[in-house]
Amino acid sequence: MTQTTSTSVGGATAPRRRRADDVAGLGTARAGVFVAPALIIIGVFLLFPALWTIWLGMTDYRLTGVQAASPKFVGLDNFIHALTDQAFWNSLSLTLVFVIGSGIIGQMVIGFAIAWLVRNIKAWAKGLIEVLVLAAWVIPSSVGAFLWLAMFDRRNGTVNELLGTQGYAWLINHPMESIILFNIWVGTAFSMQLFSSAIGAVPPSQIESARMVGASTWQQLRDVIIPNIKGHILTNTLLITLWTFNTFTPYLVTAGGPNGKTEILSVYIYKTAIPGGQLGLGAAISLLMLLINLVIALGYMRVSREKSRS
Repeated sequence: MTQTTSTSVGGATAPRRRRADDVAGLGTARAGVFVAPALIIIGVFLLFPALWTIWLGMTDYRLTGVQAASPKFVGLDNFIHALTDQAFWNSLSLTLVFVIGSGIIGQMVIGFAIAWLVRNIKAWAKGLIEVLVLAAWVIPSSVGAFLWLAMFDRRNGTVNELLGTQGYAWLINHPMESIILFNIWVGTAFSMQLFSSAIGAVPPSQIESARMVGASTWQQLRDVIIPNIKGHILTNTLLITLWTFNTFTPYLVTAGGPNGKTEILSVYIYKTAIPGGQLGLGAAISLLMLLINLVIALGYMRVSREKSRS
């Protein structure tokens, strides 16, 4: 039971607010003041662009012509057009090949291999390898793309000079393989750093116990390392998949060519919306891309929850 304290003012009795109520009210007001800027930022930079993209995807808005001046509402026509267009499905299939080849298989496997191989070498050698790998990750995308264009140049490129295949056009004859290798080179550093930290956190006693019973390197990986870093593997897989799925960097190397052979989904959206001028259709495709991202994220979250329960 609560007690109320009253004071007499001019013969009238008025309840006195408790100190706790005052503090609670003041705390709520202050919380509102501090939260308001964050809500404004979220609304301006996240909510408004999302709503504007949804509206844009339901119009026939174009960069030029009548539709630029007075776009019309077309409902779901853009989404239906995208889903029934063979070019969209071809771009999606190329994106899946690119994600699996350069992200899940390339960056994760190579990143883990580097992290595993350098764990016991001398500090200076380990630091040198990590710096070389990180350099590809931190340099500007335009610089990295220029380096790879110079390497694959058909006249005086580094690759042709090393292999003695002067005049061979790698970016024309093997465009998808080229951008897969490029993206592996760019993004492997993240997986290497994450797996290095994860492997370093595995209790040394478990690894030593496995060695004492005669476990091979593969058995140590299978029975000790991987079970201890399953959470890191899942997190890395999710991040690498989303980053690779949404990356636009390969456009700097091949511009989606030749003949659309490297036109992954992000490049396809760009070509549709900017050079093609169909902003409404491009916005609709970008929303489909967002839905695919959400499905991927929800799928990984579900797997993560099931693993945590087991």
